[in-house]
Amino acid sequence: MGNIYTTGPNTAMIISGGCCGSTSKKTVVGGWAWAWWLVTDVQRLSLEVMTLNPICENVETAQGVPLTVTGVAQVKIMKNPELLHTASEQFLGKKEHEIKSTVLQTLEGHLRAILGTLTVEEVYKDRDMFASLVREVAAPDVGRMGIEILSFTIKDVYDNVTYLASLGKAQTAAVKRDAEIGVAQANRDAGIREAECEKAAMDIKYSTDTKIENNSRAFKLQKAHFDSEVNTAKAEAQLAYELQAAKIQQKIRNEEIQIQVVERRKQIEIEEQEIKRKEKELTATIKLPAEAEAYKVQTLAEGNRTKMVESARADGEKIRLIGAAEARAVEAVGRAEAERMRMKASAYKQYGDAAILALVLESLPQIAAEVSAPLAKTDEIVLIGGADRTTNEVNKLVATLPPAVQALTGVDLSGALGKIPGATMVKN
Repeated sequence: MGNIYTTGPNTAMIISGGCCGSTSKKTVVGGWAWAWWLVTDVQRLSLEVMTLNPICENVETAQGVPLTVTGVAQVKIMKNPELLHTASEQFLGKKEHEIKSTVLQTLEGHLRAILGTLTVEEVYKDRDMFASLVREVAAPDVGRMGIEILSFTIKDVYDNVTYLASLGKAQTAAVKRDAEIGVAQANRDAGIREAECEKAAMDIKYSTDTKIENNSRAFKLQKAHFDSEVNTAKAEAQLAYELQAAKIQQKIRNEEIQIQVVERRKQIEIEEQEIKRKEKELTATIKLPAEAEAYKVQTLAEGNRTKMVESARADGEKIRLIGAAEARAVEAVGRAEAERMRMKASAYKQYGDAAILALVLESLPQIAAEVSAPLAKTDEIVLIGGADRTTNEVNKLVATLPPAVQALTGVDLSGALGKIPGATMVKN
């Protein structure tokens, strides 16, 4: 039987051995593999980056000046299957510090060899070129061990014979001299340049101000032109809006008129229908009942007229008969009265004034009753004055009786009384 083994991406797992005397090797990076018990060997090799610090002390350069150089290198075992097999053959079973020591010695050896071919100035001034040269020369050797140089840089360069310090002093003096000359020239050039810049700035300022004014004038003119166009467009739009509004209003008014016409027509139709309904209603409620009532009244009137005619005829006949009877009665009475009057006239003629006076005297009580009838309703009569005046008033009242009797009857009472034997008339 066996087990399943897994490994991460930073570790290479090498499986060797197997059944039936197999000599093949299998490498797995970041995966899993099956391994038999007892007959299969499983080992791991780290693929992580290893940092090396190569140091070369007192190595003579091409000029014979001893230098001490320190550097920093980043290396790792490559993942290429063939190179990984090579690295596993050389480093499998070794610890990490042993692998670092092997690669470090290789790098230091190449660093010493290259350092002996260069001058101090080349090493000191161009460290990148020196590091690149070391990396190029050492890469094939470490590559044959399955190692890849990721980076190599020179960390420090120094010596114990003050060569670099002397070189630095001369260089520093030259740099200071050149710096002072450069400062003077820079000040001179700066003054000239400053004046030129001020002149150019003033020219630019005046030119800019002129352009600003021109642009401002052009802007104002263009703005005025745009404002004119905008105002014209607004006016045209307003007129068009008002015209359109008027047209729409006219259409609305026409529609309203059409609606009113339709409503009026409908109203007329409704009124006509209402008139017809009223006519039918009047016919049903008034005309027909009225006609029936008129027919009834007419029939009743004709009946009443016939009745009244017959009644009138009967009444007329009755009245005629009564009139004839009354006429005969009146005629008889008239004849009797005429005879009585004739006899009275004959008597009056025979007795003369005495008969007339007697007739008047017979009538006086009746006349007095008629005259005093209004006075009978009077409770009290007050005569203002003394006793003599009352007597005079009574005498005046009595004196007015003969003229009144003469006016009523035509008989002169005073004359008739004067003719009576022994009677005297007293005149006031």
